[in-house]
Amino acid sequence: MRIGELARAVGVTTRAVRHYHQSGLLPEPVRLGNGYRDYGLRHAVVLARIRRLTELGLGLAEVRDVLADEAGKDLVEVLTELDEDLARQEAAIRERRTRLRALLETEGGLTAEGPVSPELAALFRDTAHLSGSPMAARDREMLALIETATPPEERERLMGLLGGVVDVPGGVERVRELYERLDALADAEPDDPRVEETARAMAASVPDGMVPEGVDVEGGADGFLRAFYADFPPAQAEVIRRMVRIISEEGS
Repeated sequence: MRIGELARAVGVTTRAVRHYHQSGLLPEPVRLGNGYRDYGLRHAVVLARIRRLTELGLGLAEVRDVLADEAGKDLVEVLTELDEDLARQEAAIRERRTRLRALLETEGGLTAEGPVSPELAALFRDTAHLSGSPMAARDREMLALIETATPPEERERLMGLLGGVVDVPGGVERVRELYERLDALADAEPDDPRVEETARAMAASVPDGMVPEGVDVEGGADGFLRAFYADFPPAQAEVIRRMVRIISEEGS
């Protein structure tokens, strides 16, 4: 048989046949005097088995193991491992679909910052009127980053603390005032008198437990904290440093 005849007989493409040759799965046949490959029935049998195994989901390395020694690696063992792997994939897909449904069904779940949890979506919704503040926009991005990188238990704790800031009477107004103060410092110098005032106002508004104990205020040994400070104009970064220092000193 020519390669086209073999491919048609087994129901694959000639490209697949060549790929299996290159992968070492299908033995090379003898070549005729004119250079064409001459396939026999054994090639069709092996190719059909390759097709069946790959359609079951086996990778080429696994197919090679099965074909290498018919009495060697037990096919039942290979298929059992494949079934277990598929079960894990099914569970992961179900979990992803559950999360997607929750996002689609939650008002505000899809935001400019990307998919966020229902809790963070609710917080963004409650503070949507602050969207004109550049500092508020930075905070939303940072909260989405923190939520992504934080373990579920810690994330739930932080979202609870943040929700408590805006849920109390006058909370939203205080947050708006803080953002206005911070936005006003965008072009200021770090020694501007308003820096200290704003830092103390922020420290008074941050809930207990929001700033980790023993945090490196200057971020000298913490690459993430250094990058965090560097993302802000100098006066705003100084406000955050002083706010963290005030909270750390009062807690010690």
